[in-house]
Amino acid sequence: MALTARIRTRDGWAVSHAVVTVTDMTGAQVVRAEADGDGAVRDATALEPGAYTVIVTALGYAPAASSAIVTASGRTEIGNVVLARQGGTELPPPGPWTIDPAHSSVGAVAQHLGISSVHGRFTEFAGRIWISPDEVSASRVEAVIRATSIDTGNALRDGHLKSPDFLDVEAYPELTYRSTGLTPAGSDRWTVHGELTMHGVVRPVDLDLAYLGTGADPWGGTRAAFRATAELHREDFAMHYNQVVQAGIAAIGTKLRVELDVQAVQGEALPAM
Repeated sequence: MALTARIRTRDGWAVSHAVVTVTDMTGAQVVRAEADGDGAVRDATALEPGAYTVIVTALGYAPAASSAIVTASGRTEIGNVVLARQGGTELPPPGPWTIDPAHSSVGAVAQHLGISSVHGRFTEFAGRIWISPDEVSASRVEAVIRATSIDTGNALRDGHLKSPDFLDVEAYPELTYRSTGLTPAGSDRWTVHGELTMHGVVRPVDLDLAYLGTGADPWGGTRAAFRATAELHREDFAMHYNQVVQAGIAAIGTKLRVELDVQAVQGEALPAM
């Protein structure tokens, strides 16, 4: 090969959508090559010996430029080229990621008697995240939650929440969320636009998402962590039950604060442990 290079992020992940452009000393383009799925660039175009400029670009990353010398053999090895993400934050490698319920939590907080909070969580859920290789905003997420898995630490209260007054788990056994878009809200924050189906009602719900980082796990896999929050009005989902106590204060608030801590494993499925 006349031209070889490997394009990586600062964390060592391949940038599969990178483009390498080589220009001669007059500024004329002599080679344009794209990286493969492993971030490797290989091009067989023979180049005249001399000095060249190599420019590496990738959507979402700051371009990198360097000089290269082509020897009499017509070959040049650029080696590793490290791209810095625009905004300073590296994202997880593109492709599918599977949410790990054992290391994730789906919680909700409601006001009680106007003075304190009741915390609950769903213990059974699954989901998939897809990180787009070309444009972050094209990434997507889907999740399914078992309504019967609601747990507030009180069996009587949990039974009421499963009744037709609230989740009505017999008629609507699942809650689903499907994203419809993604917009940046900072260097490591995004707003996830999506639709939540709960209690038989579909409503648009935005998640405030923070990316917490990526790293290796003890089982040979790679994991990414996210935290997301949202605010729901239960009346939007046809949950109109209320009980008013003294001074007109509602026993249960109409707003819910959703808190998600998500750990996802790279790949189509969870690893065997």
